[in-house]
Amino acid sequence: MMTVNEVSQLTGVSIRALHYYDQIGLLPAAGHTDSGYRLYDDAALERLQQILLFRELEFPLRDIREILQNSTFDREKALEQQIELLTLKKQHIEDLIALAEKTKTTGGTIMDFTAFDTQKIKDYAAQAKQQWGATPEYKEYEEKTARKTEKEISDMGGQLMEIIAAFGTMQTMDPAAPEVQAQVKKLQDFISAHYYTCSKMILNQLGQMYAAGGAFTENINAAGGPGTAEFAQEAIEVYCS
Repeated sequence: MMTVNEVSQLTGVSIRALHYYDQIGLLPAAGHTDSGYRLYDDAALERLQQILLFRELEFPLRDIREILQNSTFDREKALEQQIELLTLKKQHIEDLIALAEKTKTTGGTIMDFTAFDTQKIKDYAAQAKQQWGATPEYKEYEEKTARKTEKEISDMGGQLMEIIAAFGTMQTMDPAAPEVQAQVKKLQDFISAHYYTCSKMILNQLGQMYAAGGAFTENINAAGGPGTAEFAQEAIEVYCS
């Protein structure tokens, strides 16, 4: 059995994130010490590895939880598909590196854009996600973005980040202040309009994810300033309570 601190050091996952994974039922602790500290066994570590692989493939935590809880989930089949998808991404990166090196060597512009084509990756990912079992929210997201261009989806993501980053300018206020709570409502409405129906339960889960550490937290704090992700989570928690 390993303590939460030992698991964090072994995997690079923050203690805070491990606590959150336990709270939402994604990675329950295998036991607790007499002092109440979480303990993890080999089965928990295997599950964490599976979680991290899905995270590398950019799956939301709520989708990962539903996939792993699905009685039809086939771990070996999932690993095969994950390996294939990661291999496709590896090849994509190698193609981009080769193009950049060729451009540098020739000193000019190479009129070859095939290295930027990610359609094969997208097609395989969509097929794999369908087999793993998409959530209603993911299906709704697919329907809402089906006719959108890559630029429109990218712009949509930029607008969402702007809404979240705005919490950074409000950190001197009380998270329960009307202006702050109005910003939370704006966030919820934007997600519902452009992604999927964002209930308070889902919104609260998103808030926890924003502040759980890792890429989400880093990106939000880079856009809104240090502490933005954590403040946004506090404001969302007030709104959802």
